[in-house]
Amino acid sequence: MQPPVFNRRLLAPRHWPAWVGVGIWFLIAQLPYKLQYYLPYLVLPWLRRNKKRMNQAETNLRLCFPSLTEFERKELLNETLYSTAMAIFETGIAWFWPKWRLRRLYTISGVEHVTQAQEEGKGALLLSMHFTTLDIGSAMLGQYVNYDGMYRPHNNAVYDYMQKVRREAYAPGGTAFSRDNVRGMISRLRQGRMIWYAPDRDLGEKLSIFVPFFGVQTATVTATGQFARMGRAKVIPFTQKRLPHGKGYELVIHPPFEDYPSGDDYQDALRVNQFMESEINKIPGQYFWAQPRFKTRPENEPSVYEDL
Repeated sequence: MQPPVFNRRLLAPRHWPAWVGVGIWFLIAQLPYKLQYYLPYLVLPWLRRNKKRMNQAETNLRLCFPSLTEFERKELLNETLYSTAMAIFETGIAWFWPKWRLRRLYTISGVEHVTQAQEEGKGALLLSMHFTTLDIGSAMLGQYVNYDGMYRPHNNAVYDYMQKVRREAYAPGGTAFSRDNVRGMISRLRQGRMIWYAPDRDLGEKLSIFVPFFGVQTATVTATGQFARMGRAKVIPFTQKRLPHGKGYELVIHPPFEDYPSGDDYQDALRVNQFMESEINKIPGQYFWAQPRFKTRPENEPSVYEDL
């Protein structure tokens, strides 16, 4: 797989505003971390104006945490909005900080699980999920684990180019390829590669089965077990947590799933969802709730979102 090639068309005048934005993002990223930790409060009013995302977040929290009071869900919504805003600054840190500076921000445990898989000649899916700390966690992971990653191409050509280039820099020698490139993923797994993979998105009924997620019947992809089987690979979960008061991050590489895949798509998908639930419940305010996780509904069941 070839690294991304810069296309001169990205220098066209219509792309200049995007490049100016990247430059401003770079300058903000140079600020001390503890200052950036408080900058998201300046972004929150802008996030609140996005009615579609607000509806999705509020609905998801209501469905997933029915036992909370209205006040408690409002507090949780405020936490996830802060985390979503903080992700903007964390992505700038992940993209633009030198590795030596990044290393000051975190601790990591469980690297031995990846080492053991490599010694056995096994590839692995590094099972992750869409926490708002996704990019900064991936950049930190890349200092200890050389891995490939799947990503969704962005509509903005400049951002798409930067996203691919910077994410490949997280783990030198790694490749970021489109999530539609199934053949590429299987090939890399069989070569003994580690692949960052987050299956907690609603990709529609054709690619999914309905499995409980926080007690809600949720369109859940069956690909995790299928990729592990076809790639003869392990599934090694990976999570990250933002510590309070600007104290940095904790990264955890968990033990690999045992007896996985089982050959039962439902049970395999349920196992993934249950693991995700357990990890999200530890830090629910850091999960990206502003996504249409429950957009696809079982037959004859109405949409849960007002605008979808």
